[in-house]
Amino acid sequence: MTTAAAPPPLPGPTAPRRHPVDQVPPAGRLTVLSLQHVLAFYAGAVIVPLLIASGLNLTAAQTIHLINADLFTCGIATLIQSVGFWKVGVRLPIIQGVTTTAVSPIIAIGLAATGGEGGAQGLPMIYGSIIVAGLFTFLVAPYFAKILRFFPPVVIGTVLTTMGITLLGVSAGDITNYAEGTPAARDIIYALGTLGIIVLVQRFFRGFLGTIAVLLGLVIGTVVAVLLGDTSFSGVTEASAFGVTTPFYFGVPTFSLTAIVSMIIVMLITMVETTGDVFAAGEIVGKRIRPQNISEAIRADGLSTLLGGVLNSFPYTCFAQNIGLVRLTRVKSRWVVAGAGVLMIVLGVLPKAGAVVAAIPSPVLGGASLALFASVALVGIQTLSKVDLTDNRNSVIVGTSLGLAMLVSFKPDIAGVFPVWAQVFVSSGVTVGAISAIVLNLVFFHIGRQSGAHIATTTEGERIGITEVDAMDRETFVATFGSLFNGATWPLERAWEARPFSDATTLRAAIEDAVLAAERSEQDALVRTYPDMATLITADEEQAGAISQDVGSFALENLAEEDVEAVRDLSARYAERFDMPFVAYLGRTDSFDAIIENGVRRLDHSRGHERRVALTQVAEIAGDRFGIMVADANPIGSAWIRKFESLQ
Repeated sequence: MTTAAAPPPLPGPTAPRRHPVDQVPPAGRLTVLSLQHVLAFYAGAVIVPLLIASGLNLTAAQTIHLINADLFTCGIATLIQSVGFWKVGVRLPIIQGVTTTAVSPIIAIGLAATGGEGGAQGLPMIYGSIIVAGLFTFLVAPYFAKILRFFPPVVIGTVLTTMGITLLGVSAGDITNYAEGTPAARDIIYALGTLGIIVLVQRFFRGFLGTIAVLLGLVIGTVVAVLLGDTSFSGVTEASAFGVTTPFYFGVPTFSLTAIVSMIIVMLITMVETTGDVFAAGEIVGKRIRPQNISEAIRADGLSTLLGGVLNSFPYTCFAQNIGLVRLTRVKSRWVVAGAGVLMIVLGVLPKAGAVVAAIPSPVLGGASLALFASVALVGIQTLSKVDLTDNRNSVIVGTSLGLAMLVSFKPDIAGVFPVWAQVFVSSGVTVGAISAIVLNLVFFHIGRQSGAHIATTTEGERIGITEVDAMDRETFVATFGSLFNGATWPLERAWEARPFSDATTLRAAIEDAVLAAERSEQDALVRTYPDMATLITADEEQAGAISQDVGSFALENLAEEDVEAVRDLSARYAERFDMPFVAYLGRTDSFDAIIENGVRRLDHSRGHERRVALTQVAEIAGDRFGIMVADANPIGSAWIRKFESLQ
């Protein structure tokens, strides 16, 4: 008798596929990729302790210890951020490094603590302020979103611009080798040669080599100096083969209120930078970033900074160049970055590695730091380019803050006029500029505004204030602000849950946050509710009223037929490539050529990048509609609108 074959076993449940961020490459590949991150990061990491040591006139041995302590703590900080534990660490491929934002304030604190003479005696006060600022950052992380509105682009851009310009003074000191009077021509040649190498590498190389331009400049400049007998590595043979930084190596921390406040301002700026870096990293690796993730990243910054104060290092933040490397290599695993953290810890216990870095001649270091600090100023200028400087309030904030910062930078002896307790605040151009920008922003945009101001118009045409908006039920709120989006109500429903709103700015931020924190499918559906550019600019007045309420550009009338065909062709190519309508915010002075140029440039984007751009355009359109609706909350903006409406 034959028996029937047993039926095949039922397939078990399929294991869920791990996100690329959590995948672990094979050991060999992981090691190579981790080393690449270390190389891209190395110059930016070690230049901060070098600059601080130079500014404080530390000895070679003290400088080596700072470099090793920095690398060692960088490794720990990177593991905290990329691997994470509890509610600390964002668990993305993000390298942590010492922020250049802290260089000038740290030097100012150290010099103020020693009567302007410098030396290691000022380090305990520096580390005391870093420890408190790190603890502050850790504790304030969950609430940072609520104070983010006090750091708009006008404040951040002013601070970064001031920082970059004032730090150029440190570069100048290194370039001239701190000579009195006319510097040696040889030193200038070294500095310009190093800077030239960095520029040439950035001009002619792409990919990984382009990301390590500063490192190549330092290496080549130092090699030339060795060959010409202008530096030596004798300190490498004298350095120990192995050494671990010990807590409070330079003495028990001391605490100064002014130094602490100065360092807290630095950390507030780095929190804003970290927020941007985390959103960028999330977009690159394809992970949605929620407010909780920002809190986790900032907690990691705070804990790492606290450890930096204990382990003789400095404040920590995300390193943007390594986020760029993730985009470049398309390797999204956070374990690659964690491997880089382990390599940094290893380098941090090898004093000979620190001695190699300490042997870099000052002019070579100055040439490299000139490029770095100029790029910091450029980022600030780029940030300010997004600010409406025709608004007199913004121009006063930027002009006054930069002026005061430059005054202190050009005439540092002014600090002597003030009481001792205040000299830390006024001895650094960065600190003066930052405090001025923050205070003036509060004065112009937050103090005494919105009390009883009308900020919206109901469907019945009644002008209402923030108190009435807070009292609205969900349906009334959606009906009042429903015109901000093309038929989509979910952003308004979620924004309503964020009540109460303190002013029109927080109301607008809640609406924008609802869009940015939505699921990807919701965001894509929202973009598709908007007409493409061809439909929008070729519609007649009646059609435009049906598809869009925006004012639009006054420079698009009387288009030639070939122009119409060009925009139709562009919209069709865009839809074919991205499966989305070509949506763009149409400014009141945008020209047809600008629209075409913008669209052609966007065709070169990756699908992920263009999703973000399209969503940003939707937010710009909603913001423009909000500005029209909220006339009394933005009198300058509404006056600008009325100026163009009067031309009709």
